[in-house]
Amino acid sequence: MIFYFMNGFMTNISKSRMIKKYLDDMYPDVECELNFKNNLELLIAVILSAQCKDEYVNRVTPKLFNKYKSIDDYANAKISDIEIYIKSLGLYKSKSKNIKNMAIMLKKDFNNKIPNELDKLLLLPGVGRKTANVVLSVGFNIPAIAVDTHVERVSKRLGLADKKDTVLQVEKKLNKIFPKNEWGKIHHQLIHFGRYKCKSINPKCDGCGLSKICTYNRSSK
Repeated sequence: MIFYFMNGFMTNISKSRMIKKYLDDMYPDVECELNFKNNLELLIAVILSAQCKDEYVNRVTPKLFNKYKSIDDYANAKISDIEIYIKSLGLYKSKSKNIKNMAIMLKKDFNNKIPNELDKLLLLPGVGRKTANVVLSVGFNIPAIAVDTHVERVSKRLGLADKKDTVLQVEKKLNKIFPKNEWGKIHHQLIHFGRYKCKSINPKCDGCGLSKICTYNRSSK
């Protein structure tokens, strides 16, 4: 592989190629770790995953999804009843309220359909940019990079974004660096890399093939 350097630093183009090759070797068939059967379940699972591990969400969604199967079911449900199924999750009260209000909006404004456009998804209660991008990418196969805490951390450590960058700035930089047809896969690969190897605390730096370009690795020496 040929790397290009400017002013002594590897360019983002060469970094992206190195990172993509390494992640392709590590996670060739990576997918979303949330369990769901349709886009409604996906949307709700991602809302529930805010500030919460996917594994915890997967523990509560089977009973939730068995009880509520349609947009109408959630729209007509009592918030207190939804809370019963997700009370083990953080922020469960606000999430329950958002899920009901989200369903009401889907019923009222979107003809009982989940929109496949970013600006429309962002109108839904409980749906931020990360959630919307996950739904677009995973649910509709529309190219998007969702920046969660793992993607943000890894992107900054690997020099793909600056430490001071906002989540939106990180997303825009990643969109420029990686080809559009790779956005969906690289999103999941970065999540897995951050979740299982490049952890926030005590990352597994030994044997990491990206240590030469990692700012955390250099600063810890």
